[in-house]
Amino acid sequence: MPDDAAEGPDTVGAATALLEAYDHRDARFFASATRTLLAHGVRAEVPHGDAPLHRRVTETLDAQLLDGHENPVVVGAVPFLPGAPAVLAVPETVRFAPPLSRDPLAALPVAPPAALDWDVRPVPAPEGYAAAVATAVERMKRGEFGKVVLSRTLELTAPQEPDLTALLGRLARRDPSGYTFAVPSGPGRTLLGASPELLLSKRGGRVVTNPLAGSTPRSADLAEDVRRAAALLESEKDLYEHAMVVDAIRDALAPYCRTLDVPERPTLVRTAAMWHLSTTITADPVDPGISALELACALHPTPAICGTPTDTAREVIGELEPFDRGAYTGMVGWGDANGDGEWVVTIRCAEAEGRTLRLFAGAGIVEQSSPEAETAETAAKFRTFLQAVGVEQ
Repeated sequence: MPDDAAEGPDTVGAATALLEAYDHRDARFFASATRTLLAHGVRAEVPHGDAPLHRRVTETLDAQLLDGHENPVVVGAVPFLPGAPAVLAVPETVRFAPPLSRDPLAALPVAPPAALDWDVRPVPAPEGYAAAVATAVERMKRGEFGKVVLSRTLELTAPQEPDLTALLGRLARRDPSGYTFAVPSGPGRTLLGASPELLLSKRGGRVVTNPLAGSTPRSADLAEDVRRAAALLESEKDLYEHAMVVDAIRDALAPYCRTLDVPERPTLVRTAAMWHLSTTITADPVDPGISALELACALHPTPAICGTPTDTAREVIGELEPFDRGAYTGMVGWGDANGDGEWVVTIRCAEAEGRTLRLFAGAGIVEQSSPEAETAETAAKFRTFLQAVGVEQ
């Protein structure tokens, strides 16, 4: 895969030009801390089947190489539920640029959202979500499981289809150092968002994963914002939740790696709306040729978006969430025929279909969780998208 465009001399406007050229009818967009990617067309689709996903992706990319196509790349989304069809494709063309964070034009102000009369419908209602949290806490106190991540949605419907290119631009410019994406998620559906969380990246022999777990909303008041950040670093409840995720990722990666560097304590990462506890884990795989996607699949789903034990938490999610997550809390990204790639956790996202945007937000529930606090946390997480579409919360 060509790295010159991603790591060569910065060209003012190169990354933002790809962002502005995105068209949901025939494009896939992904931006990270290392590169900006815009793909058009479909040369091949990764088939659904019983074989492991990473094997089907490898076979698809190998077939492209045999056909004489250099540096094929697969781009797309993998759903939350195991066995559900992924939407991954090898594009006809792929263009690369340096990361948006290195493009000065990404800092320029953008036009405000168009004034659309959005109809907003929560699923479930906030009180229903709080009741589900209370139910989960009670079951944890009985010893049924250790953690579950419960989500809720907002369904926004407008009189006309929203401008997804402009929406993606606002999301990307709000946090140019994050992971911004827009990919097909099914017939007539587009998944777009700005995730803060790297599930796993691999380049050559270096593997990086950056779990986030334990969060608190930002404040517009600087002193209060700093106080909240400091309190998060000392929060027993959030540190416990974070440690569960880090331990699970360590255990999942260990069989694949000869070295694994796990910091003892988390640090903080911030988005425009939230503070998160963050741990950056690095590793050297035993097999340098193992793909980023195979390793990402070994981690997915982490306790940060599902819970623990995984199978029990997934069952609880099915019982307490009145909707199908689909691509939400899956993973989205790219991979090449060398095994390199970047896969991020599909959060801070929405699925667009016609005149409707379906927004998702979730929170990690442990025994010490408060229904009111978790409902407020999900409301804060909705802020990323609501501000991008011009809806006052």
